Amino acid sequence: MFNIKKRIIKEALYIIKNNATVRETAKSFNISKSTVHKDITERLKKINKPLYEQIKIIMDNHLKTRHLKGGEITKKKYKSLRT
Repeated sequence: MFNIKKRIIKEALYIIKNNATVRETAKSFNISKSTVHKDITERLKKINKPLYEQIKIIMDNHLKTRHLKGGEITKKKYKSLRT
């Protein structure tokens, strides 16, 4: 049987290594975004607090910059429609 703790640690290491978002991590591990989010925000804190602190910095940064990324994607979308 697959060990959930191992999966959570692998997800966390993937996020750190690739500066990945929850969506990218979910796609890579073939699980739902809500599972990754719960693993990272709740379960990881109980399993490995220092690793959780590293992830929290990355996730907070993603939260701060998501509006910029969304704006860039929208700009590209409408630019491609004009050409």
